[in-house]
Amino acid sequence: MINIFKIVSFLEGISYLLLMFVGMPYKYLESLGKTAIYVKMFGMPHGVLFVAYIILAIVLKFILKWNYKEFGMVCLLSLLPFGTFFVGKYLKK
Repeated sequence: MINIFKIVSFLEGISYLLLMFVGMPYKYLESLGKTAIYVKMFGMPHGVLFVAYIILAIVLKFILKWNYKEFGMVCLLSLLPFGTFFVGKYLKK
């Protein structure tokens, strides 16, 4: 279960970075069309991966008997652009 969570956290981090650093700038910096095609393309997978990340975090909270501080830290890392890449290191503790 931990390995699945690490994979989902990595993929969620990649999708978040693509959304923030490719999709959003393209949407707002494109001079003519103002199209949101990349936001739509990266947004849906990111949303699905984010929900999967939170659900797996809740499941792991009970399996690994995390206290609220540990669970809060894992959830907080999901909100930071590069945060999910550090979840694996955090879980090794």
